[in-house]
Amino acid sequence: MRESPRKKISTDRLFYKIGDISNVVDLEPHVLRYWESEFPFLNPRKNKTGQRIYTRKDLEIVLQIKNLLYKEKYTIAGVRRKFGSSTLSKNSVSMETIQGVKKRLREILDILNRDISGQKPPIISDNNGAQLHL
Repeated sequence: MRESPRKKISTDRLFYKIGDISNVVDLEPHVLRYWESEFPFLNPRKNKTGQRIYTRKDLEIVLQIKNLLYKEKYTIAGVRRKFGSSTLSKNSVSMETIQGVKKRLREILDILNRDISGQKPPIISDNNGAQLHL
């Protein structure tokens, strides 16, 4: 069996250029750029000069996309749906967190408004049940 010309990626670096990732996953850079245009969840940052800077997380995403497209024979749309469905649950948890934070901020705003108007602020309790005097 012929050994792949891929090189191993250095684990001591935080960021990698598109050429490094291209060598590791054995794909041409233009394929990676195309995937960026097709998959919104693959979005490496760019440095000051405009070069793509990939993280290890980006590398994992590229490897997952490659596996789905080439081994499991998914279509581009199928990969989008697969990743889309897995990110929905993460987003719903995030939305719950955001709603909780918004509620808490409204409570604090009400307390501050009462304090400005001269009313005695109410006693509220934190998440652990401790009472707070604001």
